[in-house]
Amino acid sequence: MTYARNSMPSTAAFTAVAARRNFGTQHKAASTHSSSTSPVPSATPSANPPDKGKRDWPPPVRSYVQRSFADGNILPDVDRHEMETKLKQVISQSVEAGTLATIDWDNLPLPQVMIQDERRRTPNSHFPSIPPIQNGHSNLTNETKSNKRKSAEFESSDDTGSRSLPWRQSHGRDNFESRVSYPDKRPRNGAGPDGGFSKSNQAPEGRKKRFQATPSAASSVASTRPWRITTSQDAEPTEPKGPIVGRCQDLEKKYFRLTSAPNPDTVRPLHVLEKTLDHLKKKWRRENKYPYICDQFKSLRQDLTVQRIKTSFTVDAYEIHARIALEEGDLSEYNQCQTQLRALYAQNLGGHPFEFLAYRILYFLHTSNRTDMNDVLADLTPTEKRHPAVKHALDARSALALGNYHRFFQLYLDTPNMGAYLMDMFVGRERLSALSAVCRAYKPDVRLRFVTEELGFDSDEDCARFICEHGAPHLLDERDDGVHLLTGKGPGCFDSALKAASARPGVK
Repeated sequence: MTYARNSMPSTAAFTAVAARRNFGTQHKAASTHSSSTSPVPSATPSANPPDKGKRDWPPPVRSYVQRSFADGNILPDVDRHEMETKLKQVISQSVEAGTLATIDWDNLPLPQVMIQDERRRTPNSHFPSIPPIQNGHSNLTNETKSNKRKSAEFESSDDTGSRSLPWRQSHGRDNFESRVSYPDKRPRNGAGPDGGFSKSNQAPEGRKKRFQATPSAASSVASTRPWRITTSQDAEPTEPKGPIVGRCQDLEKKYFRLTSAPNPDTVRPLHVLEKTLDHLKKKWRRENKYPYICDQFKSLRQDLTVQRIKTSFTVDAYEIHARIALEEGDLSEYNQCQTQLRALYAQNLGGHPFEFLAYRILYFLHTSNRTDMNDVLADLTPTEKRHPAVKHALDARSALALGNYHRFFQLYLDTPNMGAYLMDMFVGRERLSALSAVCRAYKPDVRLRFVTEELGFDSDEDCARFICEHGAPHLLDERDDGVHLLTGKGPGCFDSALKAASARPGVK
């Protein structure tokens, strides 16, 4: 019985299966369940994935990588990230093509040089395609065109991904294949294949760094990019280092607004401009043609500006033009001259600053600009307040603020310099206000002669014409002792006219 039991063949109760060592396709067991009397052998080493260590890169490849990162070979217009990507593709494609040992790495162009060559060929392409390397020459094959990014499941078993490149040997990173983005598979919106953000979006940062290069680097970039080279025809005009000196000898010249750098041949020098100013003053007195004189003065001022001439002659030219503009009621040109005169007076170049300060105060009375008026009053010095022209303007402002029309019209009839031209611009408004006050204060009537004297009219006819022009002819009553103003019927007759005249005037 014992003999029979020992003579029976032994059968294993399980089937030995090789341990799974990766995420690739599961290999079949070396042997299956068998009724053989021999025991089931264990999994053979051939059933396991080969134990592939780090690749031993040839010395020429290592030297090529070191030369690519050498300081002397770095180009300022090629970003480091872009150069690394190109270097990886060159080595990876040579491994796939089996030409790693046949390429002349010592004479192969560096990756940054390849990038520049591709930019010259395709200047509008931001993501040029990288052809594989075969025998030291670039050649695009169908195999490379169909190459796709490997999925994460097969990265560890892929022959290329298991190798570590020379510059990544000390880092435990993912396989090289998973870090390469092929241009023909990259979405155009900048996102990665999995919907995430692609490393290609870092290109704008590289371009931003290139714009921050030094002048010498910028010149080298321009020399390597044909489309960036500018000629003398399309180069932007540079600002002259100093003021120009005119060479034109003409006394009269039309005004033209400058649209480019001034030409010295069309600009008059200072000694010619001095003769021009004397000529224009004589011509103004003789012919009195304002449009022509204004055009000539603007041309004179332009020549002074482009030559940066700021002397007492400049002040004199602006003051004369401002006075002529006031005489003709051209507030636009007057304001331009007044603005320049303020800056010139601040440099103590002479002129008549007190006269034009009084004009500024009267101008603010005309425009009812209380804000600027307060600024002027705050900046006045005791010396300026004592000057006759400035004191007159301040007294006029005080009379209007107090409603003292009697005092105001006395000042109006005794205005120094050319301030009367400015006061003429708003005296009608103040006469309407005074007429409304007279109609409320005097009943039932007053003589027209009284109104003429109080409101500063030259004659009774001028006073009567003013009343009729503002819609109140029915208030005039002609009697034996003269014309009377029926003030008892006057309240409210001038309100609409006063409201229209009190509207803030616009300046051209």
